Amino acid sequence: MPRDGQGSSNAFVELHFDGQKFRTTVKEKDLDPFWNEAFYFNVSNPNELHSLTLDAHIYNINQAISSKTSLGKVRLTATSFVPHSDAVVFNYPLEKGSLFSRARGELGLKVYVTDDPSIKSSIPLPDIASSSSSHSSLQSNQGELTSRKIEESAAAISANGKKGLIRSFFHLPRSNNQVQQPSPAPSQQPIAYRGDETRSENHAPQVFNMFANSYTQSSSFGLRETNPILGVGLVEQMQFLFVRVVKANDLPSKDLTGSLDPYVEVKLGNYKGVTKHLEKNQSPEWNTVFTFSKDRMQSSVLEVLVRDKHILKDEFVGVVRFDLHEIPTRVPPDSPLAPQWYRLENKKGEKGKGELMLAVWIGTQADEAFSEAWHSDEASSVDSSTPSNHIRSKVYHSPRLWYVRVNVIEAQDLVFLSEKNRGLSNVHIKAQIGNQVLKTKSMQSQNTNVLWNEDLMFVAAEPFDDHLILTVEDRVGPNKDEILGRTFIPLATVERRADDRIVHSRWFNLQTPSSSDIEEPKKDKFSSRIHLRVCLDGGYHVLDESTHYSSDLRPTAKQLWKPPIGILELGILNADALTAMKTRHNRGTSDTYCVAKYGQKWVRTRTITDSLNPKYNEQYTWEVFDPATVLTVGVFDNGQITEKGSNGNRDTKIGKVRIRISTLETGRVYTHSYPLLVLHPSGVKTMGELHLAIRFSCTSMPNMMLLYSKPLLPKMHYKMPLTMVQLDMLRHQAVAIVAARLSRAEPPLGKEVVEYMTDADSHLWSMRRSKANFFRLMSVFNGVFAVGKWFKEVCAWTNPITTVLVHVLFVMLIFFPELILPTLFMYNFLIGLWNYRYRPKYPPHMNTRLSCADSVHSDELDEEFDTFPTSKSSDLVRMRYDRLRSVAGRIQTVVGDVASQGERIQALQSWRDPRATVIFMLFCVVASAVLYAVPLRLLIVTGGLYVMRHPKFRHKLPPAPLNFFRRLPARTDSML
Repeated sequence: MPRDGQGSSNAFVELHFDGQKFRTTVKEKDLDPFWNEAFYFNVSNPNELHSLTLDAHIYNINQAISSKTSLGKVRLTATSFVPHSDAVVFNYPLEKGSLFSRARGELGLKVYVTDDPSIKSSIPLPDIASSSSSHSSLQSNQGELTSRKIEESAAAISANGKKGLIRSFFHLPRSNNQVQQPSPAPSQQPIAYRGDETRSENHAPQVFNMFANSYTQSSSFGLRETNPILGVGLVEQMQFLFVRVVKANDLPSKDLTGSLDPYVEVKLGNYKGVTKHLEKNQSPEWNTVFTFSKDRMQSSVLEVLVRDKHILKDEFVGVVRFDLHEIPTRVPPDSPLAPQWYRLENKKGEKGKGELMLAVWIGTQADEAFSEAWHSDEASSVDSSTPSNHIRSKVYHSPRLWYVRVNVIEAQDLVFLSEKNRGLSNVHIKAQIGNQVLKTKSMQSQNTNVLWNEDLMFVAAEPFDDHLILTVEDRVGPNKDEILGRTFIPLATVERRADDRIVHSRWFNLQTPSSSDIEEPKKDKFSSRIHLRVCLDGGYHVLDESTHYSSDLRPTAKQLWKPPIGILELGILNADALTAMKTRHNRGTSDTYCVAKYGQKWVRTRTITDSLNPKYNEQYTWEVFDPATVLTVGVFDNGQITEKGSNGNRDTKIGKVRIRISTLETGRVYTHSYPLLVLHPSGVKTMGELHLAIRFSCTSMPNMMLLYSKPLLPKMHYKMPLTMVQLDMLRHQAVAIVAARLSRAEPPLGKEVVEYMTDADSHLWSMRRSKANFFRLMSVFNGVFAVGKWFKEVCAWTNPITTVLVHVLFVMLIFFPELILPTLFMYNFLIGLWNYRYRPKYPPHMNTRLSCADSVHSDELDEEFDTFPTSKSSDLVRMRYDRLRSVAGRIQTVVGDVASQGERIQALQSWRDPRATVIFMLFCVVASAVLYAVPLRLLIVTGGLYVMRHPKFRHKLPPAPLNFFRRLPARTDSML
């Protein structure tokens, strides 16, 4: 912004961070200053880094009076600082420096954190107000001052051997200025102001570990906070050119027969969209909308051509041209733009016969015509034949799933066809719904009546078009069954229940084995029959995801649903630096789309073709019924699109992101760039970054707080629980049903997409997952181990003051036991209050170190990606089996040791060792007399002081009670 009265500015930047202030050189008479200067700040306490801010003030200097005027400022919180490998130049809009100042423009900064011990903090330049020399002399001496500082810095670094954690913050101008500015001379290399620390040299800098958490992963796999300018809701506002082709009238005929097969081609630069052609119609109607992204506009003229469809070559009918600078802009909630009639022009620009009704306007993605329009960024500029049904955005709803409980009670009056089985039969029932087949146990019977009383569980989806088919079979030989009869039950007629009430049983007549009619069979005077209790259980939640990251926990029956507690808003902004998944025109590219799943609602963005940095800017909303749920967002490459259209390939996964709703603060907008991490047979890889904006708004805080005291799953899961084997089997069937339904939608969601989003193969064995779960278990007990280590140090009198204070506290709590529980709970409250300062500033993301993915062996990955059953050679399978045996052997040893300790406790009174039992009985008699005569508090104090006695009164041998316990017999000597 001009501030010197001559249409220009003498600008410089002042940086403030952690009590330190640095400033750049002054750029005279320049409204687009270019500095390219680097500054290093020292962080006094890295643990407080998250609470610090970096302020960058831009001033204009008045050389006559040596005063400065604010041109604007930028304030950055430390949560946006990233490591050096993730740092990029970002243009920050200038804010007003004060209430009455004005600001305009942007400031390009590159800020990052480093722990390089060789880097020292910068020395500030002399303050302008206190400088005795004029501004011109300051500029002339700048080069000498800079070189002297660098020399002093190099000398200080070589002479000073101290190693401290120095976090450095860089700033650079925005990248587009680097092209406009002339290349700097050799004397204008990037200036690095270094030197001795501005802090006092009396205290050596402490060494801090930047990765204090053992599960902190590499910076290349970490989360990066962004601050985009959001326009419409949670997405960036994008402008599009909309062209609505309504209809044509009085088109001239081009054939000798007088007929016309017209279609419209909307062309803007290299992008073109085509309507369908209508045969023999001179007044056709299309009512089709085309959109062109303003970022991809390659021409200033829009052409709308009408052509006649021919077998060899399409013939030109007429054209309407628009200048893009004259097209109006529409912003909702303005009414839609009314279409108008335009006279067609011939190739010479003369008005001819025929009219075309069009509506042309510039709008945003909030326009109601955006969702059903043809998009230029959905189709390659060299391929206009991309099928629209595979590239448009879509909202799906999973089918409503029910558990089908079939209680097979008994069968009566069975007619055996085989003569040899008339004495002893081996009968079972096979039940089938669609592709799901289950069998009861085989029951032997010497008569025609068989009793089972066994439950079979299935998954069914609305609408209930399938039938429950039950077949009674008799085992007449090895792998040979004889059908005795079958019955067909339409699922639509099955009784539904939402609780654990008993459903009335019914008798069903069995049809003859030769009958395949699913209709109601004719009633005979005598027939075999089967006794069943069948119901649709709506009190369960049908699990199609793992309970660890399920997106919905509601029961199937809608009458059991509670009102929503909040609203979840998701803005899918863009993806950056995606890995090329295919080759087109001898270069790598991708045709990507995003899929988000939460609850029963699936959303799919439009496909952005031929781009490794696609911009989606689409927003979706869900109702939240439980905060203990997870939102999943995946990125896929559309395998249906090639240079020649659809080829039926499977969509390829690029990566996914999981976000737990309970980790989000209410009302806060989270804008982060999530790395897309995928585990390949060669190791973990970053496939790119996905930029999301998320906001969780709570509609009823009391109801949400009350949910934390409610069961996680519906009541039926606890009243009539299902086994883990049943849940795994039913989950597999549920995923198959959802995948089959969504794959038939338009555009289809493939089976591979549904399985990847729901982690259908997460139950398979993996050495990597086993190690990760073991380390997770160890980290849970780290607190217990730390307390034990601390108490051991107290008993060893490592710090006498601490030990004395523990003695005093112990005695006080024993004599005032009413203070124990209040002290314990108050201590936990204070710990939570203290940890509030270090609470996570962003949602947790997939952690490669926690998953043991950054150090996994290649053979373990090859085993994890093996098919089931295995497809590897027998030697490799034998080697892996031996490795699994060794791991299981160690686990077996640990389990045996734990069992031995329990058996020793049982041996105290089992008289397996009579002498040990006698000693224990005598000890019990003495202990009962002592506990009766001596006050309990005195005994506890004496025991505690004895345990914490000084090392001078200790010896290294184990105590007598421990020696006695280890001598007790276990049952290991009875093991084969």
